[in-house]
Amino acid sequence: MEALVASHVGLVSEAHAKVWRDRLLEAMVRCGLPDETELSVVFVDDEEIQGLNARWRGKDQPTDVLSFPLENEGLPGPAARVLGDIVVSVDTARRQAAEYGHSLDRELGFLLVHGLLHLLGEDHETPEDDARMRARQRELLAGWGLER
Repeated sequence: MEALVASHVGLVSEAHAKVWRDRLLEAMVRCGLPDETELSVVFVDDEEIQGLNARWRGKDQPTDVLSFPLENEGLPGPAARVLGDIVVSVDTARRQAAEYGHSLDRELGFLLVHGLLHLLGEDHETPEDDARMRARQRELLAGWGLER
């Protein structure tokens, strides 16, 4: 299992990126993913996520997290199951943490879990889907000690 975590323009320290990598690996195990599973996470600023949001979603504004699923399970050969990419705006996470009255770690954790669940096919389009996704988010965040 591999979680590749990178930070553009030093938004998250190398040590902090390792903490998030370890937490994501633990969450991937808790989600029952096979050992061959990979995903990547990139911490960016609002400018970069706005560009991605405009290009891929047609929304020319910053957002907190984007998930880009990439499933290659059916490919021949020893290719790993690559879930996809999670992109998190640290700028937006800081604002939201202040707005919600909790730590930046808690907000980043929420956004990473939210992105991971989207990569796993979870959504929040209906009230039932939203309730299921929220319960799963709470469970994974509690495992990291990042409850509200």
